[in-house]
Amino acid sequence: MTAALLIVDMQEMVVPLVWRGEELADRIAALAREARRHGAPVIALRQVGPAGTEFDPERPGTRISTRLGLDPTDLVVPKAATDAFYRTDLAALLAARDVDTVVLTGLATDYCVDATARSALSHGLDVVLVRDGHSPAADGDPVAGLTAEQVVERHNRLLSTAVHPGGTVRLVAAAEVVFGR
Repeated sequence: MTAALLIVDMQEMVVPLVWRGEELADRIAALAREARRHGAPVIALRQVGPAGTEFDPERPGTRISTRLGLDPTDLVVPKAATDAFYRTDLAALLAARDVDTVVLTGLATDYCVDATARSALSHGLDVVLVRDGHSPAADGDPVAGLTAEQVVERHNRLLSTAVHPGGTVRLVAAAEVVFGR
């Protein structure tokens, strides 16, 4: 297994607004240190939008959270869709590094994390979904009547049972993720 850590949308303006965002950032920072220690690529995805919008790439709040402690060797990939592979060079970056497994973390559980997990499978990759490494909005999904914790539990269950000939999804707690062989 050649793994890469994917960190989805852990941006300065978003981290404080999500369920347990700062705790999540610290957990992902520890995973990034462990990935680097084993020579695994660390790739942060950054949601961007048109100039003058909330996700204008020139706005400081769209930068990757400093809590993650990104290293100069880490890659930052801008994206404009919920699916981190859509019209980005993510697939090429992973292929160039012979990555066959992505360790998936970040925001938001029910949007970009879900879309990226499913797209990774379609790109022939296995997914290690860090069960305690992603988060939804702080209020969960009030329309569906789900708390934030219930949203995480629901998506962990749904994604771990995804069937796709391209790859598999495994749920692993952050403390149990292994990057080295």
